[in-house]
Amino acid sequence: MFARDIGIDLGTANVLIHVKGKGIVLNEPSVVAMDRNSGRVLEVGDEARRMVGRTPGNIEAIRPLKDGVIADFDVTEAMLKHFINKINVRGFLSKPRMLICCPTNITKVEQKAIKEAAEKSGGKRVLLEEEPKVAAIGAGMDIFQPSGNMVVDIGGGTTDIAVLSMGDIVTASSIKMAGDKFDHEILQYIKRNYKLLIGERTAEDIKVNIATVFSGSRKEQIDIRGRDMVSGLPRTITVYSEEIEGALKESVTVIVQSAKQVLERTPPELSADIIDRGVILTGGGALLHGLDQLLAEELKVPVLVAEEPMNCVAKGTGIMLENIDKLPKNNIV
Repeated sequence: MFARDIGIDLGTANVLIHVKGKGIVLNEPSVVAMDRNSGRVLEVGDEARRMVGRTPGNIEAIRPLKDGVIADFDVTEAMLKHFINKINVRGFLSKPRMLICCPTNITKVEQKAIKEAAEKSGGKRVLLEEEPKVAAIGAGMDIFQPSGNMVVDIGGGTTDIAVLSMGDIVTASSIKMAGDKFDHEILQYIKRNYKLLIGERTAEDIKVNIATVFSGSRKEQIDIRGRDMVSGLPRTITVYSEEIEGALKESVTVIVQSAKQVLERTPPELSADIIDRGVILTGGGALLHGLDQLLAEELKVPVLVAEEPMNCVAKGTGIMLENIDKLPKNNIV
């Protein structure tokens, strides 16, 4: 039996794996639970995420990727190994080829770290591809024509904004402002205004269930529990959509400004195409309520959220795997 080619969306928040001929076979959080004393990996993925903020002193839930790059090499390698063993793609005598996505502005050293981690976890030949390019392909854009396409890929650690034409990136920007930062802003807002300590998962629940970034577009509320900073006792409060809009305003403005700068650097012919075709939002952050409306208003172009935005990068790797032999050799770092 021969090993299958696999595409990996190695995200700060989630890892998605696409197996050639099978589709997306794995979608799990990028979290590893380790025993501090022995350094042993206890759980990976969904099971490890359940432990975040709920572990005893000797067990630590680690997120080995930060801002789209590897923060802890050994833990990343252990996590990849676990996921690749789980999907069982190795052949009897052969190893799979891997296509891994990374942010546009990472350094050669960071690229080498991703490549080494993938090779050590069982990859034969490792190709690296830029995330917005793969996301655009996964969202159904035909980037190989001589016309402009713009994609905004908002992940957990980074937001990648790019204008593509003729199968490559014309102008791009990668900023460390994305889903995790939104959670952090919500957490800090609750701490500041209500003197209540909440965890990352509660902040994420608020973001998913009631948050909006477009004024007046959502009016909902949620009851959340946390620890009172004054009394030290558990307390429940009610939070409303309007106040979360205020909490996220600053972070979202950074993304809007970055998108404007990319458009300003785009050749005029391609800008004209973007007015016709619009901007596509991909990544988990694309699901943030009102973001498409806000960007459309600020950029003065149509903005559309891709179908299944969280799966766009993984889907894109699948399409590229079908044509892996045609990929330029310079992708191999």
